Amino acid sequence: MNEFLEILKYVLPSTVVFAATFLVLKKFLDNEYRKLMVEIKKNSQQTILPIRLQAYERVVLLLERTTLQSLVMRTYQPGMSARLLQSEMVKAIRQEYDHNVTQQLYISINAWNTVKAVKEELIKLINNVAIKIGSEADGMELSKQLLNIISQSENNPSEMAITLLKKEIKHLF
Repeated sequence: MNEFLEILKYVLPSTVVFAATFLVLKKFLDNEYRKLMVEIKKNSQQTILPIRLQAYERVVLLLERTTLQSLVMRTYQPGMSARLLQSEMVKAIRQEYDHNVTQQLYISINAWNTVKAVKEELIKLINNVAIKIGSEADGMELSKQLLNIISQSENNPSEMAITLLKKEIKHLF
């Protein structure tokens, strides 16, 4: 029994010292890890924020370039048939979208889904108006009808999407 107490006399204080050292060291290392994570996050934000802003900028440009007014101005040529203008406008929308598809990595899912919806809505509108005016119509008639619809519409999809993107950008700051 004496031997046991003698061993306990040395082991117990050593165990207490070891436990105290372990706890202090663990707390120190946890704190250092937290500091490192904050620093890494700060550095990544400094790198990623400009890229995200550029992505939002490019998506806004995509939306501006695919407004009906812009599409008509860029694609209409005098003497063009309605079918050809329809085809060129849809092609321009798809090319703009395809050119900027990678921007979805840097903007929110909601924003990108809105951009996709705007693209689909514009294509559907162009196709519906082209069907409505008939295959014999010229490009000028299609242009007039599209611009008339957009001017009468209170909910311009491109403008609504741009407003959403602006709100998201404000949340970044």
